[in-house]
Amino acid sequence: MKNLLERNIYDIKGKVLVCGTCLPNMQKEGFEKIKDNYDTIVYLCLERDHINMAITKICGAISTNNIKSLTFASVNKSPHCIGMHYIKNEINRMMNKEQIPEIKNIIIQNNEIYEIDEKTLSLSKDLVKLSKVIGE
Repeated sequence: MKNLLERNIYDIKGKVLVCGTCLPNMQKEGFEKIKDNYDTIVYLCLERDHINMAITKICGAISTNNIKSLTFASVNKSPHCIGMHYIKNEINRMMNKEQIPEIKNIIIQNNEIYEIDEKTLSLSKDLVKLSKVIGE
């Protein structure tokens, strides 16, 4: 597994998993459950690398038309990893819709896999709306 930003965009192909650097160690059993479903696995740490660099690299890789699907996976409750899940919206804003493959977001917690939907991601970015929803 290599760092996303150190890979050539033409090497990122097929079913692609972009996972938080710490995921394979912190959620080993959960990671083992999903890893064989992907042709290419790259890691990304937004504590070290800026999200805009990751977005640019991923959009470049998508533009090669070699990516069938893209999944972002991380641990839960990480303030750095959560940013990875917002990349999908940035891709949708930057690229031609016909080029964009299926994109999913998953969280692994207690070695269980949870797919995160658009509504949840959107709400997590709007703290005012979220505070109203939970009634505080």
